[in-house]
Amino acid sequence: MRLLLAFSTAVDRLNDWVGRIVYWAILVAVIISAGNASVRYIFNNSSNAWLEVQWYLFAFVFMLCAGYTLLRNEHIRIDVIVSRFSEKTLTWIDIIGTVLFLLPISIIIMYLSWPALVDSFVRHEMSSDAGGLIRWPVKLLIPVGFLLLILQGLSELIKRIAFLQGLIPNPAPRKQDAHSPIEGAAE
Repeated sequence: MRLLLAFSTAVDRLNDWVGRIVYWAILVAVIISAGNASVRYIFNNSSNAWLEVQWYLFAFVFMLCAGYTLLRNEHIRIDVIVSRFSEKTLTWIDIIGTVLFLLPISIIIMYLSWPALVDSFVRHEMSSDAGGLIRWPVKLLIPVGFLLLILQGLSELIKRIAFLQGLIPNPAPRKQDAHSPIEGAAE
């Protein structure tokens, strides 16, 4: 189990590193968006390439942060239902969900996205918009993003099993006092 936990730690570090890089991609996207809008309104000039760079950066953020979101336990849960279960029950739900849903679907999507990426690369596919960009880099984000998600799913699976064996503390503790501003105002 030590070797698996070492693998888990390495995956966690990788997705944490990717998440921190993506923070900067968000800033770059905002700057490009503001610059593009300013140029369009001030100089009455625009570029499809700059618009597509914004879209590519959004895809970069969205696809590459799925593993980071899973690492941080920030994915969507239904708190009304989840709050009623014990930590052990939640851990089993996470294990079953990872094994039956997250990993198989992620593997299928990664597998199915590969031919489209290869085809785009081989054909030097370009955007149909005037001045548009090449398409394969954004298509590469799909298998890479799902690979990061698969790796993080395996990491979370390892940590959940280690928790159930009593080897590590709960890797996904409940968030205490995580009230929304509305709930805080009502109290």
